[in-house]
Amino acid sequence: MKGIFAVKKVEAIIKPFKLDEVKEALHEIGVSGITVTEAKGFGRQKGHTELYRGAEYVVDFLPKVKLEVVVDDALTERVVEAIAAAAQTGRIGDGKIFVIPVETALRIRTGERDEAAI
Repeated sequence: MKGIFAVKKVEAIIKPFKLDEVKEALHEIGVSGITVTEAKGFGRQKGHTELYRGAEYVVDFLPKVKLEVVVDDALTERVVEAIAAAAQTGRIGDGKIFVIPVETALRIRTGERDEAAI
């Protein structure tokens, strides 16, 4: 019988200028690997209006950074807290954090699965 694979994927959408602080906070709690993707989006703030050469236009997709971390269940809450503390500015658009269960993992190079692949 196979053991329980208990890991979570933590996805965070943050402001780009907060990436270094978040990366450092994760490093301090022992997270060794993260995936970072440039993203654009908006939430409740629905973007904003800007003036360009006298014309007003709506900027509805704001630059964001999406980071993904896969960690053991035991570390999940610390990861969420570290990201939230490092990414917070107190202003609208600070972002969101999502925690998603991971069913399986496979390291492509070696074929290792689950805990061995993390």
